[in-house]
Amino acid sequence: MTLTGSGSAYDPPADPAPHRATTPVPARVNQYGPPRRLDRRVALVTGASSGIGAATARRFALDGWHLILNGRDRHRLEQTASGTSAVVLPADLAAPGGPRLLAQSALHTTGRIDVLVAGAGLGWTGPFAAMPHTDIDRVLTLDLNATLHLVREVLPSMIAAGRGRVVLLGSVAGCVGLREEAVYSAAKAGLAAFAEALRQELRGTGVGVTFVVPGAVDTAFHPRRGRPYDGTRTGLLSPGCVAGTIWEAVRHDRDEAYVPTWLTVPGRVRGLAPGLYRRLLNRFG
Repeated sequence: MTLTGSGSAYDPPADPAPHRATTPVPARVNQYGPPRRLDRRVALVTGASSGIGAATARRFALDGWHLILNGRDRHRLEQTASGTSAVVLPADLAAPGGPRLLAQSALHTTGRIDVLVAGAGLGWTGPFAAMPHTDIDRVLTLDLNATLHLVREVLPSMIAAGRGRVVLLGSVAGCVGLREEAVYSAAKAGLAAFAEALRQELRGTGVGVTFVVPGAVDTAFHPRRGRPYDGTRTGLLSPGCVAGTIWEAVRHDRDEAYVPTWLTVPGRVRGLAPGLYRRLLNRFG
């Protein structure tokens, strides 16, 4: 039973104090100078130190976007930023005020955020009855609460500009509910509902919401949680495959994207035949 970084690669900090609020300091920007206003499109990517977040950042960089990269491991963030003009903003989003400080620093650095890719997250595996209360709080704080607070901080600038897109990273766990990942499943299901509700609120503002649902991804998530991936029916996706889907969804203003596309099937079966759905889940889930 271990608490782990998710496929979005939320890496352990060098400093073991997880809830100390620290102001993100850009690696290449004078924090105390006047706010800049870049002409290039800007993407803020959280969970960018490795995994899906890092692959997504590199995909956006290929198209000339200016990147703001967030995670807790400065060294890994700088590896992701290598060869680009990206600014790295190490910060713990689970710390009190972390999302607010990150958003303020990002907007001060570039003057705009055109796309937010909220990829930071962590997971926990094991029987729910044995899950420590502190770990319940940590998973919900980062995977759900911190994401909502970060969106809340970034959204007003997008609405004022009349453009932008929020990309939320879900999981197949949030669609079907995976045994021994009850809290992680709940957090991702909450993000799915949030994405749908927010999308309706933002109609006519020029700001869109994309919800991306990947299957199992070949990142550090599985070994870190203490249980290797044991799926025998499907292979692991590459982070680059998911990043490509995110990129295409942003480029075409898509509301949802599933990787692979057959992941839409469980939701349809659940809606049309809930009894059959649960029998299949009990057998294969």
